[in-house]
This record gives sequence, C-alpha cells and structure tokens, in this order.
Amino acid sequence: MIKKAIALITTCLLLLTGVSAFAESTTPLTVVTTIFPQYDFVRAIAGNTGAVNLTMLLKPGAETHSYEPTPQDIISIRNADLFIYVGGESDAWVEDILASMADSNVKSLKLMDMVPTVAEETVDGMQSGESVQPFATAGATPDLDEHVWTSPVNAIAMVNALCKEMSALDTANADAFHANADAYIAKLQALDDGFRAVVSTSKRREFIFGDRFALRYFAAEYGITYYAAFPGCSTETEPSAQTVAFLINKVREDGVPVILYPELSTHKVADAISGETGVPTHIFYACHNLTADEFAAGKTYVDFMTENLATLKVALN
Repeated sequence: MIKKAIALITTCLLLLTGVSAFAESTTPLTVVTTIFPQYDFVRAIAGNTGAVNLTMLLKPGAETHSYEPTPQDIISIRNADLFIYVGGESDAWVEDILASMADSNVKSLKLMDMVPTVAEETVDGMQSGESVQPFATAGATPDLDEHVWTSPVNAIAMVNALCKEMSALDTANADAFHANADAYIAKLQALDDGFRAVVSTSKRREFIFGDRFALRYFAAEYGITYYAAFPGCSTETEPSAQTVAFLINKVREDGVPVILYPELSTHKVADAISGETGVPTHIFYACHNLTADEFAAGKTYVDFMTENLATLKVALN
C-alpha cells in the first residue's frame, strides 16, 4: 500500500512538473513598446507564433512628442519581459521610471543604442532663416536626433537586434523569430533598393517640408537635401514670416513639384505655401504613429514606406 501511495505521489509530481514546464514554454513573451516603429518591428518578428503579448503605449492618433505615461503604462512596463523605447528628448521620462524599477525583471532596449546617431540640426530657413549649429556653446553636448527608424537601413539593424533579444528571452521560438525577421528584412532591403534607385535617376536631390522635419536619417542615407519649417522635435506650430517666405521662395526658385508634410499634421504651413505657389501638398510618413483606422487595418512600417517610395518619385522629379 505504501509503495502504491509513493508511486501515485511520484506520478502526480511528474504530471505537475510536466504541466508547469508546458505552461512556462507556452507563456507569451510580454513586450511593451513606446511608439509605432518598434511595435511594428516586434509584431513582424513575432508573426503568428502566438508567442508574444505586445503592447504599444502611445495611443493611435496621439502626438508622439507630448506623450506622458499613465500609471497603467508604468505598471505595464514593470510587468513586461521586454520594454523597448527610442531614447532622446521625447523619452526623457523613461530613465527615471526604469531607475525606480530596480526590483523588476524587465529587460529594456533603446533604439538609439542600435545604430549610429547624429545631432539635431537647424538648416537654412528654419525660423531664423539662417544656418544654426547643432550646439550653441563650446563644450555643450548636442541633442541627438531621435528619429533613427526613418532610415530603412537603420530599421534592418533594429529588427536584427530585437530578434536577437527576443530569441534570447524565448529560445523555444527563436527559430520562428529568426525566420520572420529574415522575411521582414527582405522587405526592408527591397525598400532600400527602391529608394536608392529613385534617387539615382531623379532630376533633383531636394525636398521641402512645410512642417517639422523628422527624416534626417532618411535624407542622410539617400543623399537628399531638405528644407523645412521646424526641426523634428520642435514644439513650435507657427513659423515666422521669414521661414514661410524662405520656403515659398525655395519652392519657386528650385521648381519643387510637391510640398510635403508628415502624418497626423494639420499641414497648415504646407497649405499656406501651396496657396502662394500653386504647388500641391502630399503626406510623407515619418512613421511616428498612425491613425486609429490605420492601426485597426494592420498597417505596417513597410506599408507607409512603400507609399513614401511612390511620393519620392514625384518629389524628386
């Protein structure tokens, strides 16, 4: 009887151990991202494995630069396996929150650590109408441009880095993650090839934004000169008369075929320039965020960049 009891207990323990191991291996990886680009990269890597529980803190349609975390957002970060943020001025709140989570097991990754970064800059025509250096005083540390995802080349590096981290956290799904990442990277590489082909055969290497310009990494990657009303993280919404006049003159003098503006913009400045010049306006996605309808439709970074490819053909010819 004792032997039967011991055997029964042993069997139960083995079954419980098996259930526990199964539960552990099938528990989704909880990943929290601040904004859309890294959300989409993780979504692509996860694919339809069911292995990732993914959250984007920024609500669709919201302004990226003015985002502030809610108490529920902070709880989500604390409970995550992996927290991914951009870094830079818009994520100044992140470091303090992470420092307060010394007892949490959350792993954090910063996109700006994954690629070479450049300082923010103010080019000809932005507000003052004159060229301003990225940092004003000797020895000052310049603010880094945080919009690192706008270059598809950078996006490839980020997908690789995110895949590596996700695979380390969930080795059971590592092969699937790598296969999904490779498929997504192939799409990003095709975009990169497409942008290079457009630029190499274009009539001009210049485009004009009647708004904030968050595409410095994109412009640098493909050798495009840009003029814009504001730098990428500017809080300004009303440009000076000098800035508007500068951009109007640029459009006229250089024969610019289209005036661009980013997603979720009021495009008032672009419209004003268009009204004076007769040149049409068009959206060019920086992929900060997307509308609620676009989010519900499953729009991706690749979708938006594919639209940018078509727009670039018009803007440079």
